[in-house]
Amino acid sequence: MGRCRNDLHPRRCRGHRMTRRLASLATIAALLLAAALPPAPAQAQDGPLRIEITQGVQRPMPIALRFEAEAGAQDLRDQITEVIAADLAMTGLFEIAQDGDTPETHFERSIDYIAWKATQVEAVVTGRVVEAEGSVSVAFRLFDVFAGQPLGDGIQFDAPAEGWRRAAHKIADQIYARITGESPYFDSRIAFVGESGPATERVTRIGVMDQDGAGVQWLTEPGELVLSPRFSPDGRTILYTDFATGTAQIMSLDLGRVDSMPLTRDPRAMSFAPRYSPDGKWIAFSRETAGNTDIWIMQVDNPSFAKPLTQGPSIDTAPSWSPDGQHLVFESDRSGSSQLYVMRADGSNPTRISFGGEGAYGEPAWSPRGDRIAFTRQTGTGSIIGIMRPDGSDEQILSGPVAPGLQAPDPLSEALEEATDLPPEAVQQEIPAPEDAAAEDTAWRDAGPSWSPNGRVLIFTRFTDGEDSGRLHSVDITGRNMRPVALNIAASDPAWGPLLP
Repeated sequence: MGRCRNDLHPRRCRGHRMTRRLASLATIAALLLAAALPPAPAQAQDGPLRIEITQGVQRPMPIALRFEAEAGAQDLRDQITEVIAADLAMTGLFEIAQDGDTPETHFERSIDYIAWKATQVEAVVTGRVVEAEGSVSVAFRLFDVFAGQPLGDGIQFDAPAEGWRRAAHKIADQIYARITGESPYFDSRIAFVGESGPATERVTRIGVMDQDGAGVQWLTEPGELVLSPRFSPDGRTILYTDFATGTAQIMSLDLGRVDSMPLTRDPRAMSFAPRYSPDGKWIAFSRETAGNTDIWIMQVDNPSFAKPLTQGPSIDTAPSWSPDGQHLVFESDRSGSSQLYVMRADGSNPTRISFGGEGAYGEPAWSPRGDRIAFTRQTGTGSIIGIMRPDGSDEQILSGPVAPGLQAPDPLSEALEEATDLPPEAVQQEIPAPEDAAAEDTAWRDAGPSWSPNGRVLIFTRFTDGEDSGRLHSVDITGRNMRPVALNIAASDPAWGPLLP
């Protein structure tokens, strides 16, 4: 049998054990192990369980989570189950079935498909949590109730005690991927700018958190203005814009050492809005000199080698790479107002793509799938988030009164808040959730969209009703599932990192 490849797909890792690295900000050191489990007995299949999410889901799929705990692991079992449930529920695709009067399950055996069919639950997850000194093991199996068979292999994750949340996210990723057929995104991190203090004396710093708002870690000290954190493709480095010298300069922050170094140093020019190329070899950024702003690129290994891609009197800024690295989308006012343009990676053939509506377009972000570009569009009362195809067609608004559907904060948000373990020093300023995120008379400004690793969800900043500090929100590509991120601090400029290994 061939060697197991470096991923967690059960079919590729049958009978093998592999070491996985847990990405801690201070030290990337903890290990996560995944092992396939013996298959559970199966019955005849009537058709695979599947959720299609391209047009949004009107009725979430009922799914039951039934995890057992060995002696002493009951509390940890409950915490792990809560994280898995929150991950799945926040997608809007799943409805978590309550324990109630449901059939018994035993992890070592298959489920009673006939009994479970009577409950109308469509998928059942059985699992086991074992806590040992300094480590935790979490195993699970997924069953398709109406097809009468397991959905994929069972997998066990072994992690150090502090890595239990990542094990929970990994299991949620497996469940999501098997049922939707999409790539997962729960085991990922988001960089952001944390803000504190009054508007006239705002203090900012770069932070990073789990995608659900937990595990906040600060990477820079509170101080001068910092903006626009962006992950490298491998997730080991973050670029950001720093104003400590009085002029905007680009910094590179190594997440292993938690140490920053400048990539640009010219006091006569402002350099900002950096983004890595998909291969990690180039950085596209904006450079302003003598009142003129253009798109530039520089080599990662040799930052002193930089060259402009655009040259002209217009303001060209906010570059974002296509996932194949062959094109860049950016915003420019060369037509008289800020619009979106796509050009080749060498700067040739710039073509305007934004024609769908009134108002200025900006802050483009190319989806990792390559099929959509997210953007911000100005309106009479603020700004909204939308997506379009790379040629400008099929524009869709995801936030604001004209979006196809907005979801106000619900009890899930409270559950996520309770599951978020923020250090005391992280709670700088509480931001109340809007009373009704769907109210048409609410004025807001949505800004800075950033894609999840699978290209199905966007995170962005929302400023509401004259508030001078923002709150992070997420919305899926159907626009029907918008939720505030469970982060009790003022925050802006979110950037979603890659799926963790």
